[in-house]
Amino acid sequence: MTIALVIALIRGEAFPATVDLGWSVVGGVLGVIGISSLYRALAVGRMGIVAPVTGLLAAVVPVAAGFVLEGLLAPMVVLGIGLAMTSVVLVTRSDDGGTGRDGLGLAVVAGLSIGLFDVVLAQISDGSVFAPLTVVRATEGLLIMAVVLVTRAAWRPPRSLVPGIVGVGVADMAGNAGFILAVQTGALAVAAVLSSLYPVATIILATIFLREPVTRSHAAGIGLAVVAIILIGSGSA
Repeated sequence: MTIALVIALIRGEAFPATVDLGWSVVGGVLGVIGISSLYRALAVGRMGIVAPVTGLLAAVVPVAAGFVLEGLLAPMVVLGIGLAMTSVVLVTRSDDGGTGRDGLGLAVVAGLSIGLFDVVLAQISDGSVFAPLTVVRATEGLLIMAVVLVTRAAWRPPRSLVPGIVGVGVADMAGNAGFILAVQTGALAVAAVLSSLYPVATIILATIFLREPVTRSHAAGIGLAVVAIILIGSGSA
């Protein structure tokens, strides 16, 4: 939140208008619900079920909203979006051998909440980015503090994890800011489906730095992602 506020002041962004303030608060609530549900689903369920369901819903919701609000895109772009969604399912599959449905309900809640979070961010007025993000982060922080106080849950992480947590927070904020800028200059459906391809980058980085093997499913997903990006880029030109 602090970084977003500082950048907003440097950019000279005004305090969000009433409408943007409302969207930002709603976004903060959805963000907390989505991420909390995802982590809980991963804790009680199978990654091979939770990850694909969450990832696909998080992409489908804003893409569908984009089609409704902005109309259908060029056929090549629509084809690319379809391939990108298939890619998300493939790269988030896990060969953990599980077939149970534990965590499925939470995965659905997580996917819908994250997808709606993207739709809400897309409603923010053009030119306003970091000021609304400050409100989003403040809302998330207040909600998390309220939950911690009510449940009396442990909240202090080990000092060794603090740098990593800060880094994740900065990266997450940068991703949200990039998404807002993308939807302000382009189509919601395109921005949403391209941002949903982040698991592809995760797989590639894990392969490079952690030497994790790439399964056939992952390789197929990465290949489809490349084709999808080419199609979307060509169709949007």
